[in-house]
Amino acid sequence: MAYDPASDLTRRRFDAFMLLERNLSENTRIAYLADFDRLARWLEPLGIHPSEASEENLLDFVSGIHDLGVAARTQARVLSGTRAFYRFCRLEGIRNDDPTTNIDSPRIGRQLPDVLGVEEVDAMIRAADCSDMLGLRNRAIMEILYGSGLRVSELCSLEAARMFLDDEVLTVTGKGSKERMVPMSATAVDAVRAYLDVRADFKPKSGEDAFLFLNRRGRRLTRVMVFYIVRGLAEAAGVIKTISPHTLRHSFATHLLEGGANLRAIQQMLGHESISTTEIYLHLDNTRLREEILSFHPRNMQKS
Repeated sequence: MAYDPASDLTRRRFDAFMLLERNLSENTRIAYLADFDRLARWLEPLGIHPSEASEENLLDFVSGIHDLGVAARTQARVLSGTRAFYRFCRLEGIRNDDPTTNIDSPRIGRQLPDVLGVEEVDAMIRAADCSDMLGLRNRAIMEILYGSGLRVSELCSLEAARMFLDDEVLTVTGKGSKERMVPMSATAVDAVRAYLDVRADFKPKSGEDAFLFLNRRGRRLTRVMVFYIVRGLAEAAGVIKTISPHTLRHSFATHLLEGGANLRAIQQMLGHESISTTEIYLHLDNTRLREEILSFHPRNMQKS
């Protein structure tokens, strides 16, 4: 049965709460109810009502509207409405937690995340305790995120059979179910081999054994868990920045560009359909760009 806003009792209670207790304007109420409806329709195929959603569900929802190309300001507004709903749920005793607490709002007016320095990435990788299986897994995750620039969703769905370690490449399914082949660094290959040596100790569950990265219960890692792993390593390494798995993808691309890699090659490795996406995604080193213009533009070459 399709979601019907008119018959949702919790939605009606939320509307009354905004009107009577918060005294919100009609425009704000309409916007927040539209955000509630968007979330409800997103969760409907999972058989989950918004009042029952987990943090993982909401991270997927936020990632989903980002992937649809929704503007950062609109994403922030949707998240604001979603937060308002879960504040209502807590106050009304519908649930005793707020699953939006650890979800960051998109930065309005700034499209690009922080970039890590090479030394910071190395420090995070060293922070993984390779004396146990979790540390070996976490080091392999870091090496692939930074060394191959995968999206976190691509990392979580990566299959062991699609790692061609002798050839130092992996095959990944990206947006639009499009496959691409991505090079791996030698250090990433070594890290994955070390993890594969202990992967059986995770005791993969039936139906989950195809996935490369598993949690301690033998199931594939979720996006939320990868967020926690990356942030935990940053904290252990003393890296004081707002960091997510996407920060490593952005750092991968930025460092390639700064090292002289071709923008078209970076586009292919990132899985961007349009080169314009890559141009927006990467912030060019203005000093290097100016030097190239001064060196290679015909007007400047005439002077030498």
